[in-house]
Amino acid sequence: HVYQAAADAAAPVWKLRQGQYYWTDLEGLRVRNREGVDLGLVDHLFDNGAHPVLVIRDGERERLVPFVLDHHVDSVDLEQKLIVVDWDPDF
Repeated sequence: HVYQAAADAAAPVWKLRQGQYYWTDLEGLRVRNREGVDLGLVDHLFDNGAHPVLVIRDGERERLVPFVLDHHVDSVDLEQKLIVVDWDPDF
């Protein structure tokens, strides 16, 4: 699960369980696919109604990858600032 943080900076931020993330924690993370191809950095996320979508930019392209753990998103490592996805770099 991924959660959008409250707009009010004074609002409490809850400690999330493993596998849960705030959008702001994902912004700026490097994204690579399973083959190690660098897809760029997470610029921002948006909600399409079904699930959040990562907007990944590499300076030339913009990719939209659904944030669905264990389907399109294999792993998120906040310490390494890395997201690994199952995504074709040409898509």
